[in-house]
Amino acid sequence: MPQKTKNTPMMEQYLKIKANYQDAFLFYRLGDFYEMFYDDAIKAAQILELTLTSRNRNADDPIPMCGVPYHAAQGYIDTLIEQGYKVAICEQVEDPKTAKGMVKREVVQLVTPGTVMDAKGLAAKDNNFLTALSFNDNQYGFAYVDLSTGELKATTLPDEEAVLNEASALQTKEIVFTSEISSDLQQTLKKRLNLVFSSQMEMKENAEFQFLTSELTETIEKEVTGKLLCYLAETQKRSLAHIQKAQEYQPDHYLKMDYYSKFNLELAQSIRTGKKQGTLLWLLDETKTAMGGRLLKQWLDRPLIQKKQIFARQEMVQSLLDSYFERADLQENLTKVYDLERLAGRVAFGNVNGRDLLQLKTSLVQVPQIRTLLNGINTGAWNDLLLDLEPLDDLVTLIEQAINEEAPLAITEGNVIKDGFNDQLDQYRLAMRNGKQWLAELEASEREATGIKNLKVGFNRVFGYYIEITKANLGNLAEGRYERKQTLANAERFITPELKKLETQILEAEEKSVDLEYQLFLAVREEIKQAITRLQKLAKALSEVDVLQSFATIAERYQYVRPQLNNQHELTIKEGRHPVVEKVLGHQEYIPNSITMDQETLILLITGPNMSGKSTYMRQLALTVIMAQMGSFVPAESANLPVFDRIFTRIGASDDLIAGQSTFMVEMMEANQALRHATNNSLILFDELGRGTATYDGMALAQAIIEYIHKVVKAKTLFSTHYHELTVLDEVLPQLRNIHVGAVEKDGEVVFLHKMMEGAADKSYGIHVAKIAGLPTDLLERAATILQHLEKQDGTKAQPTQVAEEVEQISLFQEVSTEELGVIDTLKKIDLLDTTPREALNILYELQKRI
Repeated sequence: MPQKTKNTPMMEQYLKIKANYQDAFLFYRLGDFYEMFYDDAIKAAQILELTLTSRNRNADDPIPMCGVPYHAAQGYIDTLIEQGYKVAICEQVEDPKTAKGMVKREVVQLVTPGTVMDAKGLAAKDNNFLTALSFNDNQYGFAYVDLSTGELKATTLPDEEAVLNEASALQTKEIVFTSEISSDLQQTLKKRLNLVFSSQMEMKENAEFQFLTSELTETIEKEVTGKLLCYLAETQKRSLAHIQKAQEYQPDHYLKMDYYSKFNLELAQSIRTGKKQGTLLWLLDETKTAMGGRLLKQWLDRPLIQKKQIFARQEMVQSLLDSYFERADLQENLTKVYDLERLAGRVAFGNVNGRDLLQLKTSLVQVPQIRTLLNGINTGAWNDLLLDLEPLDDLVTLIEQAINEEAPLAITEGNVIKDGFNDQLDQYRLAMRNGKQWLAELEASEREATGIKNLKVGFNRVFGYYIEITKANLGNLAEGRYERKQTLANAERFITPELKKLETQILEAEEKSVDLEYQLFLAVREEIKQAITRLQKLAKALSEVDVLQSFATIAERYQYVRPQLNNQHELTIKEGRHPVVEKVLGHQEYIPNSITMDQETLILLITGPNMSGKSTYMRQLALTVIMAQMGSFVPAESANLPVFDRIFTRIGASDDLIAGQSTFMVEMMEANQALRHATNNSLILFDELGRGTATYDGMALAQAIIEYIHKVVKAKTLFSTHYHELTVLDEVLPQLRNIHVGAVEKDGEVVFLHKMMEGAADKSYGIHVAKIAGLPTDLLERAATILQHLEKQDGTKAQPTQVAEEVEQISLFQEVSTEELGVIDTLKKIDLLDTTPREALNILYELQKRI
C-alpha cells in the first residue's frame, strides 16, 4: 500500500530554502543536476520542455520533480530570464566527504532579468538596466544600474509621467520598489513595459555603499541608490567592486522626448516590427565595439542641449572626416577591442576565465596605436579624450607573462598559467614531464627484460599506473616479477614498487600543479581587479572614439553636412532628407525638401493629400534635429538650426490597445503633453490632429490648438491637416505660414511631386489616393459623383462637414468659424469714410462669398 509521504531531511532543507524565494525558480543542486520540485517542477517542465517525473512515486502524494544537468544549466536559466522569471541557484557549500548528516546548501545567487551577467544572456550592444524607484514628499527617487558594466546613476523625478518616460527610455526589464508605490503606477508600468517587480524596503549600513553614493546631493536619491545596492548585494552575494560611483543626472540637461515621441519617431525600435532595422539607430550604428554600440544608444536617447558640448563633438567628427586613412586604421584597431566594460565587470564578479584575460590583453594592446592615430589628427578637439586613453601597459605585461595563449575555458583544470611565471609550478611540471619520460623508459626496459613486445604501461583513475600483459604472454613472465593488481578478460595488470613510487610523484605533481595554477590565476585576477576604475575610464573613452568614428563614416557615406547652430530661433534646412527613408530608397530616388522658419515664423500649416510625404517631411525635421544635437552631421545640403530643449510628436494614428485607449484619446493625450510642457525653445510636430472625432469637433479642436500654440506656447511647430478650411488662419495669425505638397493632375491622373511648396493646397485628391490603393472602379465613380454634388452645394469646393447632422454642427461651429474670423478682421480694416458705394458693394460681395 502506498504510504503518505513524510518529508526527508533533504526535502525539509529544500522547503526551508524555497520559503525565502517564493517568486523564483529554485535550482536545487543534487550531484550533477539542479532539481526542481512541486510547482516549480510543473511550470519549468512546461516552459523548458523537460520531462516531469516525481519523487516518492509510490506514495499517496508523489512530489512533482524535474531537473537539468548543472553543466548545461546556463541555457535553461537564460530561457527563464528572457521570459521574465527569476532563478535562485542553490549549491552545496560543504564537501560531502566531510559533511556530517545533510550536506549544507545555500542560494549563492539570485539571477533576475535586471541582474543578468553572463554574456550569452545579453545582447552585446544593449545595456541591461536594473531600476529602483521610491516615492516621498510628492516626488520620486529614481536610480538605475547595469550590473554587467558597473554604470550607476540617479535622479529625482516630479511625477508618474516622468517615471514612465525614464523607465521606457532605459528599456529596463526589472524595477525594484524601495518604498510604497501606488497601484496605478505599478499597473501602468506593467502594461507599458511588461516589467518584473522586486522590492527592497530595508537599508543596511555599508561603508562601500556610502562611498558609492557620496556624490549624490538629494536625500531621496541617496536612499533609493543605497537600497538598489543592497538589493544587488543580497541577490548576487559577491563582490560589487566594479560598480562605479553614482552620478546624479537631470533629464532636463538633455533634449527631452517623451515616451510617445520616441515611439512615433522610431528612434531605436520600429513601430511595425519592434526591431532595430529601419530605425535611426540602425542607420547611425557603424560602431566597431559593443561598448560603442551601447553608448550610441545612450546618446540617441539623450541628445545634448549645450552648444559648447555639441560643437566639441562636431569638431572631433570633422577631424575624422578629414582624415580618411587615419580613420580606416582607427576602425581596424577598434575591431580588435573586446567589451572592456563587461570584462571588467566579470573580473570583479569572479566569473572571468583565461580566455577573457587574453581578450583583455588584445584590447589593451590597441590603445597606444589608437592614441598615436588621434594625436596625428588632433587640433585641440581631442585633448580631453586623449587624457582618458591611458595605455594600461602594466596589465598587458602581467597577462602576457602569466596567461597561456591556449588557455582553456575552465580555470580549475590546469594549462592556464604560462611556463616561467612561477618557479614552484615549473618544478611540478618538470616532475610531470620527467615522470612521463620515466614511464616511457620503464616500459622499454621491461619489454627488453621480459621479451614481451606488447607489454605496456597504462593508467586509469581507479587503479592508477599499471603494467599490462596479455594472457597469451603470461607464460613468458617470470614468477614473482610483478605484483598482480587486476584481471581482465584477455589481460592481467600488475604493479611494482618502482612504478608505485613514480605514480606517487607524478600524481602529487599533477594535483599540486592544478591547485597552484588556480591560486595563481586568482592572484592575477585580483591584481587586475585593482585596476578596474582605470579600465572603466579607458572603456568610456574608447566608446566615445567609436561613436564619433561611426558619425564620420555615416557622414561620408551619405554625404551629410555639418549643421550650424544659432541662438536666434531660426531654422533653415536646404534640400533636407529623411535619413532612414533615403537609406532604404537610395540617394538618387529620394526627393529632398527644404524648410525655412525665420524668427517671425512659428507655425507651418501643411496641406496636401495622403501618401504625398507630409509625415515623412515632419519626421525628417525631427530626426535632423536629433542627429544635430547628438553631434552628428545631418542629411542636407546645408542646415542652420536653433538648439531645441524638447521635441513633441504626434505622427500616425495608433490605438493604444494595451492601455485601453482609442486613437483619438492617444492623440489628445499627446497634444496635451506638448501644450503643457513645450517652451518657446521646443519643437512640436502634429500630424492630422483631430481626425478621430466628428468633422466639426476635429476642426474646432485643430484650430484652437493652432491658436493656443501661436499665442501662448510659441514653439516652432509643423501642423499638417486635411482641414483646408484652416488655411485662412494665415490671415489672422501673423506667425503662421501655409505650405503644401505639390501634385500634378493630367487626364484624370495625379502625380505627387513629394515637394513642399508655399501656400495652401487647392484640393485633397482623396479619390485619386483611393484609386492608387486599388479600390473598385464603380466605387470610385460613385465617390466622384458625390464629390461633384457636394461641391455644387458649397459653390466652391467640397465641404467634408456636410453630413446628416449638418445643421446642428454648423450652428455650433459657426460661432468660432475661421471664415468669420477672417471677415471680422477685414471689416475692422475697412476705412468707411474713404470707400465709395461701388467699392462697398464689391467688398460685401467678396465677404459673402467667403462665408
